[in-house]
Amino acid sequence: MVTHKPENIENSSPALLRLASYNLQKCVGLDMRRRPDRTLQVLADLGAQVAVLQEADKRRAPRPAALPHAMAEHEGWRVLPFGQPGGSLGWHGNAMLVRPEVTALETAHIELPGLEPRGAIRADLLTPIGPLRVIGLHLGLIRRYRILQLNALAHALQGLPPLPTVIAGDFNEWGRTAPLEAALRGLRLLSARASFPAARPVAALDRIALGPGLLAHAHDSHGARPAHIASDHLPVWADIAQDG
Repeated sequence: MVTHKPENIENSSPALLRLASYNLQKCVGLDMRRRPDRTLQVLADLGAQVAVLQEADKRRAPRPAALPHAMAEHEGWRVLPFGQPGGSLGWHGNAMLVRPEVTALETAHIELPGLEPRGAIRADLLTPIGPLRVIGLHLGLIRRYRILQLNALAHALQGLPPLPTVIAGDFNEWGRTAPLEAALRGLRLLSARASFPAARPVAALDRIALGPGLLAHAHDSHGARPAHIASDHLPVWADIAQDG
């Protein structure tokens, strides 16, 4: 079993929740080897209690899981039910894993517009810091559609009962984030941490945004071995607490 080794956090603390976001690149590393065991080692090294994943499934229909359910469960994760017929781990490649101390209250898919097939996932969770809504996404390659997608997401969230909210994923934004932040409508992006390309990161494509009532005690990207080779992205993480 992969060792679950927290990084810079005491998991016994009831005041913090570590959340991570990781684009798995279908568990294919920079050495062109598909190694889900290596992906799980990176996730264990992060010490996260909630892991928001992108590109967790293979590309071709029926998009079977690149990170097998059984392997994730063997390492102590619970796979939230976003998968589709055919054995996928998630929806449009978006998936979410949680540790046993986190309980899923409700899960849902959110349709996103664009030329490319895109979607987001939503999980309302009961966590060590209280109820929390976590959105996982992988935005499009064209900025105009990224903004449309965030606007669609904001509209979907407006129709739900309010909860402290985190949005995490691959935002695919190389340039100015001001237009995206405006579309987030009250959620704030944590400061950029370079995560792409993994071997020599220069771009902060992978981001975490927090809504009102939440703050980050710490956040960063994770480049320690084997994350430097396990995917073309590095994972990013944040230690989240209630604000006050």
